[in-house]
Amino acid sequence: MNPSIGIVGTGIYIPKGRMSAAEIAAATGERWTEKAIIDKLGIRQIVVPGPEDGTQEMGARAAKDVLQRTSTHPDDIDLILCIGEEWKEFPLTTSGIYIQERIKARNAWAIDIQQRCGTTVAAMKIAKDMMIADPDLKTVLIAGGYRNGDFIDFKDPAVSFMYNLSAGAGAMVLKKNFDRNILLGTHIITDGSLARDVGVEYGGTAKPITNENLSQAYKSLRVFDEKHMKNRLNEVSVNNWMHCIQEAFRKSNLQLSSLGYLACLHFKRSMYFAMVESLGLTMDQTIYLEDYGHMGQIDQILSLHLALEQGKIKDGTIVSMIAAGIGYSWSANVIQWGPQKVNP
Repeated sequence: MNPSIGIVGTGIYIPKGRMSAAEIAAATGERWTEKAIIDKLGIRQIVVPGPEDGTQEMGARAAKDVLQRTSTHPDDIDLILCIGEEWKEFPLTTSGIYIQERIKARNAWAIDIQQRCGTTVAAMKIAKDMMIADPDLKTVLIAGGYRNGDFIDFKDPAVSFMYNLSAGAGAMVLKKNFDRNILLGTHIITDGSLARDVGVEYGGTAKPITNENLSQAYKSLRVFDEKHMKNRLNEVSVNNWMHCIQEAFRKSNLQLSSLGYLACLHFKRSMYFAMVESLGLTMDQTIYLEDYGHMGQIDQILSLHLALEQGKIKDGTIVSMIAAGIGYSWSANVIQWGPQKVNP
């Protein structure tokens, strides 16, 4: 039988800066009201990074936090999977290797992985599969930072669904044959027809930054094909997400009705509440991140972290992390929280 993979613990780093719903409304040129920002988009405030809150450095701070919280020695880490974003201090540097150096994980090797807001769920599956396949991998650190909100132009109505983009970092330690908090099944779907519908327009090889576009380039996270994205997401998104959840539970040999806590990314209020209701849950079994905004792939770690602090997850709780990311991807996993009998 395959060895069990458990979550030892989580770590978080959240910058001190905030931008309120009122400030977001003002930034839109009053196209959106404060009330609509709160009620419709579900944003009371977002986290704003400071000058020292680079993506890589925030990831390192979250990694240090999880090591301290779990009493994990850096020398015990075999692998670092970095979930940090491509927008970082220096292009073409490997964020995972930076984190390795900052925490002095001398025995580890590191690699960066990318799937936008789906990266954490994907990284957990990759970590589990790698530990099962490789006898030398016993402890894996997942860590990274996020601040893609830097690219948002609040005067662009097409990106209102991304007004919630925030900043922060998260980390977790996974361990082979750990006897608690077992990661069970995961299911992921990607749809390449949406691969070029959203992105940062300037700064790549297709449209390099020039003197002419410089004033736009650093606020150019845009929807390239709004009609196609909207139509395609309306057609497939809910079904894909529900399929991922159902498949994750099937792979876990559990009934969906056993779900006890939903660790979910932030999105608009009505859709979130509808998702919770459709899964037979109440808002006491999830955390709506209206005071944090959307930290991309950090949301699931933050939700898990907060739920443990607030006592929403207890021994025996069945947890599901769900994610979706531009590109597009949908994913879900299942975690059985608390002590378990592990495979030898």
